[in-house]
Amino acid sequence: MEKHPTPEKQQSRYRHRDIDWLRFNERVLQEAEDPDVPVFERLRFLAIFSSNLDEFFRVRVSKLRQLKQVDKHLRKRLSMRPNKTLKAILSEVHRQQEAFGRIYRESILPALEERDVYLVDHRELSPGDREWAGQFFWEEIAGDFHMKLSPSGGKPFLGDGDSYLVLRDPDSAQWLYFPATTAFPKRFVPLPGSGVYRFQILEDLLKLVLSGLSGLEADPDGIYSIKISRDAELYLDEDGVEQSLVEEIQRSLKKRSRGQPTRLLYDARMPDILVKSLRQDLGLGRLDLVPGGQYHNFSDFMNFPNPAGDSLEYRPMPPLRHPQFAPGSNLFEVLDREDVLIHFPYQDFGQIISWVEQAAADPRVRSIDISLYRIASESRLARALIEATRRGVAVSIFVEAKARFDEENNLEWGKAFEKHGARVIYSFPNLKVHSKVLLISRESNGSHRRYAYFGTGNFNEKTARIYADHALLTAREDLTSDLEAVFNFLKDTRREPVLKKLLVSPFNTRAKFTEMVRREIRNAADGLPAGITAKMNSLEDRGMIDLLYEASAAGVPVRLLVRGFCCLLPGVPGLSDQIFVTSVVDRFLEHGRIYRFENGGNPRLYMGSADWMTRNLDRRVEVLVPVHSTGVFEELNRVLEIQLADNVKARIQDADGKNPYRPPKPGEPLVRSQYAIYNMLREL
Repeated sequence: MEKHPTPEKQQSRYRHRDIDWLRFNERVLQEAEDPDVPVFERLRFLAIFSSNLDEFFRVRVSKLRQLKQVDKHLRKRLSMRPNKTLKAILSEVHRQQEAFGRIYRESILPALEERDVYLVDHRELSPGDREWAGQFFWEEIAGDFHMKLSPSGGKPFLGDGDSYLVLRDPDSAQWLYFPATTAFPKRFVPLPGSGVYRFQILEDLLKLVLSGLSGLEADPDGIYSIKISRDAELYLDEDGVEQSLVEEIQRSLKKRSRGQPTRLLYDARMPDILVKSLRQDLGLGRLDLVPGGQYHNFSDFMNFPNPAGDSLEYRPMPPLRHPQFAPGSNLFEVLDREDVLIHFPYQDFGQIISWVEQAAADPRVRSIDISLYRIASESRLARALIEATRRGVAVSIFVEAKARFDEENNLEWGKAFEKHGARVIYSFPNLKVHSKVLLISRESNGSHRRYAYFGTGNFNEKTARIYADHALLTAREDLTSDLEAVFNFLKDTRREPVLKKLLVSPFNTRAKFTEMVRREIRNAADGLPAGITAKMNSLEDRGMIDLLYEASAAGVPVRLLVRGFCCLLPGVPGLSDQIFVTSVVDRFLEHGRIYRFENGGNPRLYMGSADWMTRNLDRRVEVLVPVHSTGVFEELNRVLEIQLADNVKARIQDADGKNPYRPPKPGEPLVRSQYAIYNMLREL
C-alpha cells in the first residue's frame, strides 16, 4: 500500500472544477433542447448558457491564461497545468457550441415559426423589406454608427463583451471593424407586415446596409460577426490557494496587460485564411479562438419580444402570500410567538421588504443591522433602509464591495446610505462577507428584543423572483445573540464572535461540519441511525470531500443535491459507493443551502449561505443557522425531501459525467420538485 499517493492518484479522487462547471452548463443546454419546455423558455435557456459561458471565460479561463505567464516553479506549487486544462476546456466548449447551434437552428427556430414568429435574415427579405431596412438604418442608427479601424501599425482595441462585424477591404487587405450590438438599443428589429411576427437581428440589418455602402460593396455573406471576452481579476483566493502564494503570483503578474483577451468568438463560416489573418491583426494565439455561430451576445435573447402571449412561456406562478404575513399584521408580534420560514420565489420577497418598511416606521425600533452582497439597481429595500435612518433608527449596513461584477452598483448604494446617515462598512482585505443576515433591535415591554433573518440568498428584489432560496425569521435569544456577535465583528474585526449556536465562517463552520460528519461515522459503526444529506450550489473543498469518502467507506449513506460543479466522484467502488448525487435545473435557479445529519435518530438541520467550498468555509463571512422549531424543521425537511425525490428535472451526477436524467422507478409518481414545492406552499 502506498503511504504517499502520487499527485496523479490524488487527482483521480476529484473532478476538475472547471471541467465539471462545463457539465453544469450542459444541463442548462439540456433545458434548451427539451421539447416539453415552452419555446420562449428554451430560447432563454440558450441565453443563460451563453451568459454563463461569457463569465466563465472572463474569470476561470482568464485565470488559466494568466497562470501560463507565471514562473514554472510557482505553477508547480499550485499543482496546475494550465495548458492541458485549457485544451480540455476548449474541446468541451467546442462540442457544446456545436450542440447550441444545432438546437437553435434545427429545433427552436422551427418551433417559433410554427407559432408565426420568424427571425428573418437578409436572404429572406423582399425588395420592400430591403428598402424599409435601409431607411430604418439611416433614420435610427446611422448617427451613432462608426467604423473602428486598426490604428496605424497597431491593433484595434475591441471592448469586452461587445460584438463587431468585420470584413476585409479587398484593396488594402485591412480589416474593418463595425460595432454591432452596441450600435442601437434594440437587438431585434420588428419588420413591417401583418399576420405573422417577423424580426430581424440587428447584425443582419447592418450586414445588408454595409454591403451597399459606397466603397465597400461587399457580399453580406462575407461580413462576419466576432466577439471578444477579456479577463476579469485573478481570483486565485477562491481556489483554496495559500494567501502567501497568491501574493507571490500576483507580484509575478504585476506587469501583465490588464484586460487581455481570453476568447475571440468568431463565425465558424469564416474561411481559415481569413481566421488566421484576423488572429494576426488582433494579436491573439490559437487557443484564444473559439468558433461559434453567426450571432453572439446570445444573452440578449433573454429579452426577445413575445408577441404571441403566455402560450410560449411557462404558465405563471405568482408569488404566494405567506400565511403569517397577513395584511395589517405585525410581524414582530408573530415572531414573539413563533419562528417563520419563507421560501423564494414561491412566496413573495416583497413581504420581507414590507417588514423592513414596517421597522423603519416603528418608533420602538432602535437599530437595524444588515449585510448586503448584491443590491438590486432599483431597490425598494435600500430605500426602506434610507427611510429608517431619516426616522432616527441606527442603521448599520455591511456592503460587500468585491461582489464580482456588482462592485460599481454596490458602491453607489453605499454612498447613498452614507449620505443619509447610515453607518456603512465595506469589504475587508482577503475576506468577503457573503452572509445574508438581518438583525432588528426593538423595544418591547421596557427591554430590547432582537429579531433575526437568516437567508440562503441575497437581499435582492430581482434575483428573489428567479432564485430558489429560503429564509428563517426568529426572535430566539440564543440565535439573535450569536448574530449580534457576528455584526459586532463586522463593525470591529478585533471582536471575534463567541458563538453558541450559529455556524459562522471563517470561525467554526469547518470544525462543526467535520465534527458532525465524524459523529455520523461513529454512529454507523455503533449501529445507530446515520446519514448525511446536503443541498448546495457547488462542492469543491477537498477536506469535506475526503470526509464524505471516509463516511461512505464506513457505510454512512450520503445523499447530495449539487446544482453546479461537484468535484466529488460519486458511486466509485471502494471510494464512494454510498454517495449519490443529483442536480436539478428547472425554471428557477436552485440556490439554497441545507444540511441534514441523522445524528443517531435525532436529526439536525442547518441552512444558510455557505457551500462546501474552501472559500466559503475559510475565507468568507458565512452564517448558517440550526433549525430548532418543530414546525419549521418539518417544513424545511419536507422541501428537502421533495427535491430529493425529483425524477423529472433531476440529473444524476455520476463518475462518467454524462448528465443522464434520473428516471422514475417502476410505479413511482412523477415529481417535478419546483412545482411540487409551489403546490405544497399554496396549501399552507
